[in-house]
Amino acid sequence: MPQTIALIDDDQNILTSVSIALEAEGFAVRASSDPEKGLKDLLARPPDVAVIDIKMPRLDGLELLRQLRRHSHLPVIFLTSKIEEADQIEGLRLGADDYITKPFSVRLLIERIKTVIRRNAEARSVAESGAPAAEPMIVRGELVLDPTRHLVTWRGESIVLTVTEFLLLKSLALRPGHVKSRDQLMDTAYDGESFVDDRTIDSHIKRIRKKFKSVDPSFAQIETLYGVGYRFVQP
Repeated sequence: MPQTIALIDDDQNILTSVSIALEAEGFAVRASSDPEKGLKDLLARPPDVAVIDIKMPRLDGLELLRQLRRHSHLPVIFLTSKIEEADQIEGLRLGADDYITKPFSVRLLIERIKTVIRRNAEARSVAESGAPAAEPMIVRGELVLDPTRHLVTWRGESIVLTVTEFLLLKSLALRPGHVKSRDQLMDTAYDGESFVDDRTIDSHIKRIRKKFKSVDPSFAQIETLYGVGYRFVQP
């Protein structure tokens, strides 16, 4: 069965051009210009990835994602304009896996879709296999990471991270006290894909911190060194 991509955008030209390109790549495509109907379809028939425009009438992409995340963790890529930085950050905070700014290259969007599918498939396969750990557990004080099963706990409390968030945290925790530049973190989480900018890394780090603070308000183990990068400080 081909992998399915759901497109939700009120711009019919984008729906048509992206659908044609995705189908040429072998994907099955479900396109909707109505965000309310699109949300119902996502919940009734979850695709492999949803590509959602932020600025839409009646139900914008951010509210659509809020409602979707109450029931589903399916991968989501946002389409945004270059001036919507606050929306990009909010989208990542709500659980979007990535965003791409308009106008965009359809080839670039396809590569991002493939990357998101690959990472989520790898994480799901490992989590469901029940096989013995291929990588050792990473224990840093109260932090425990299980790379094979994609599990994270802090002071015994489970923390649910996306694949990208897990990779970033793992990179920092492997060498406590050592500073990782944004470029190094980009290479870790995005396989050296040059189209990812440092604001994306900053947004992911903010989300990681927020998730840890939700179970421990005193969490302060990920430090920012302004102009340099980030480091994990072992408690």
